[in-house]
Amino acid sequence: MGTAIELEFFYDCSSPWTYFAFTRIVPLMAELDQPIHWRPILVGGVFNAANPQVYSRREAMFTDPAYQRQLNYYIKDLNDWARLCKVTAIMPPGHPISSVKAMRGALYAEQQGLLVPYSRAVFAAYWGGVSPDISRDEVLRDICAEVGLDEQGFFEAIAQQVYKDRLRANTEELVQRGGFGSPTIFINADDMYFGNDRLPLVEFRLRTLLQE
Repeated sequence: MGTAIELEFFYDCSSPWTYFAFTRIVPLMAELDQPIHWRPILVGGVFNAANPQVYSRREAMFTDPAYQRQLNYYIKDLNDWARLCKVTAIMPPGHPISSVKAMRGALYAEQQGLLVPYSRAVFAAYWGGVSPDISRDEVLRDICAEVGLDEQGFFEAIAQQVYKDRLRANTEELVQRGGFGSPTIFINADDMYFGNDRLPLVEFRLRTLLQE
C-alpha cells in the first residue's frame, strides 16, 4: 500500500491488556503493510501523573468483598482475551512487578532490531506463570538468550543514563499528549486510542485512511 500512516504504540509489559493488544497489533500492521513506532514507557509513571485513582480502584477490586462481582468478571475477561490471543495470562504474585529494567531493555532491543521478539518474550515471562519477576537480572538474561540479544551489551545499556532518560521522556510525553495508561495508540500524532478493546476502532480508522 502506498499511503504512509504513523502509528505509535505506547506500552509497558506489566499490563495484560497491553499483552493482548501487542499480539494483535503486530499482525494487523503487517497485513496493512504499515510500520509501528514502538514507544516503551513506565505505566506507573503515567498513573502517578494522570491516573492516580487506578491504585485505589485496583486494590478495592482485589481486597474488598463488595467488589467480588467485578473481580469475577475481570478474571473471566482476562481468560477470554488470553484464549482469543492464544497466550497465557496468569496474574503473578506481587503484581505489579517493576518493569523499569525490562522497558529500558526494550529501547536497547529496538536498536538491535529485536524489539518485537524481545517484548514478546518479556510479556510471556511476566504473564506466563513460570518466571514472572522481570525485575531480576537472571530472568532478563534468559530473555536475552532466548531472543539473541547480547547480554553484556544489554546490561551495560540499561544502566546508562541515556536509556533512563529516553524511557522517562516517552512516559512524560504520553502524559503531555493526554494519555493515562497502557496501551495507548496514536494514529498520525493526535488521534488517540486507549486499551486493548479499542483495536477494532484502530483497525477501522487505519483502513479508512488507506482507502482515502
